[in-house]
Amino acid sequence: MNAKQPVHYNLARQEQEHGKPELISFPSGDLILKGFLYKPEGTGPFPAIIWNHGSEKLPGQQPDLARFYTSKGFVFFLPHRHGHGRSPGDYIQDLIEQFKAKENNRMLYEKYVVKLQEEYNKDVVAAVEWLKSQPFVDQKSIVMSGCSYGGTQTLLTSSKGLGLRAFVPFAPAAMSWSNTELQNRLLEAVRNSKAPLFLIQARNDYSISPSEVLGPVIKKQNPSNRAKVYPPFGSTNQEGHYGFATTANGIAIWGSDVLAFLEAAIK
Repeated sequence: MNAKQPVHYNLARQEQEHGKPELISFPSGDLILKGFLYKPEGTGPFPAIIWNHGSEKLPGQQPDLARFYTSKGFVFFLPHRHGHGRSPGDYIQDLIEQFKAKENNRMLYEKYVVKLQEEYNKDVVAAVEWLKSQPFVDQKSIVMSGCSYGGTQTLLTSSKGLGLRAFVPFAPAAMSWSNTELQNRLLEAVRNSKAPLFLIQARNDYSISPSEVLGPVIKKQNPSNRAKVYPPFGSTNQEGHYGFATTANGIAIWGSDVLAFLEAAIK
């Protein structure tokens, strides 16, 4: 899968690794969304990973993740769903807060949150289709990962397959696990996953209930599947939640496990 392909560094490469990726545009419905793209040295075609950001309005460029994956020969693509970053449209958290302010029925609120996640998943599907059309990408070696809302988006996409070879969700719904409608939807997604899954959390995440509930189901579905709760990372819930998934110190802990899982799935 070219994961061991040597990477030769030059000044332009170093600048890219320090947070200067290519800003690209891709269509999703009537909108033109934005995303950041990092490529390894060479012409490819390369294996590729799509990273689904969380609920944050400004997802940034994720240079630590990009550095890690491109050094292993992967294209790293960070699409911004609508309303996030430089992508136009309504920001999901604004919509959730507006609905919550006028609706006291908990079930309706929970259903609305799931509906929004499904709606925003259309952007993820659009990002997959755009990436598959790029000549420098090996269409048979595309995988997906993401954290928090991005972990949720990763699981929702896993049930659609889309030709992707593996899915690595970090902390899906760890901050919104009290939403029983979302729990049920994620269980459904896990049971219908079209490719191997590796669910990851740190022990000091906001809640490890996703691992406790989804983990056993994931492992039962496919012998290639994995679910693992790592030791606490950092000193806060947020560090255990998003820092663990996206920073160099966190990557140093889970990186070799994820690479081995992806390599096996792509083979």
